[in-house]
Amino acid sequence: MTDWTWDYNPSAEYLTSGLPLGVAAEVERLATELAALGHDSVKVGRPIDREGGLREFDLMGGRGFISFLAVPRHECVYVCNITWYG
Repeated sequence: MTDWTWDYNPSAEYLTSGLPLGVAAEVERLATELAALGHDSVKVGRPIDREGGLREFDLMGGRGFISFLAVPRHECVYVCNITWYG
């Protein structure tokens, strides 16, 4: 385990508004797993050819994705966007 945490950016209300409860719970589960990876979270998801920057990770078998930013200096994973196709 690491000391990394995760948070919504800009806010949970803004990003999860209108999402089914199960999707919001899955986003939080994935964010917790990404934070548990610690510094390695800068390599997870797309784009696969480089690390760092805004990254994407599929959600519920391709029915959507999250965009996140792993910031080693803050030891935090920020969920920046949630795209849900339904």
